[in-house]
Amino acid sequence: MTIGLSVNGRRVEVEAEETKPLLSVLREDLGLRGSRFGCGAEQCGACMVLVDGAPVTACTREIGSVAGRSVTTVESPTLERLRRAFVDEQAGQCGYCLSGILVSAAALLEEKPSPSRQEIVQALDRHLCRCGVHNRIIRAIQRAAAEPRR
Repeated sequence: MTIGLSVNGRRVEVEAEETKPLLSVLREDLGLRGSRFGCGAEQCGACMVLVDGAPVTACTREIGSVAGRSVTTVESPTLERLRRAFVDEQAGQCGYCLSGILVSAAALLEEKPSPSRQEIVQALDRHLCRCGVHNRIIRAIQRAAAEPRR
């Protein structure tokens, strides 16, 4: 079946069963490998993408459920200021979780351009990061929030 959607601002059509996981379509069919498979049970956040601006887990989300909708992945140019802030703050160690954290941070900054530390912590609560760089991640999001949008 042909399913049409927008990915990172570009209209695409994919041939896939409606029940195929969105993450698999992104990685295998569209070559967007930034979103990661972590637990496969919506528990770690590594697969997080934005669907119509809202963070969702892509590991269990069926491609048919996003037909005609807008999907944003970590590769999107709209996340550039966040990616730059994460590099500047050295806010990653292994980096496995960062793709999901970045898209959740992007959704937060869209909703609240100047979030408090507590709002950042709350927005990232669903994400598992075992490297212990949480303070750097929070600083990176604060840095991105302080940077003017381009």
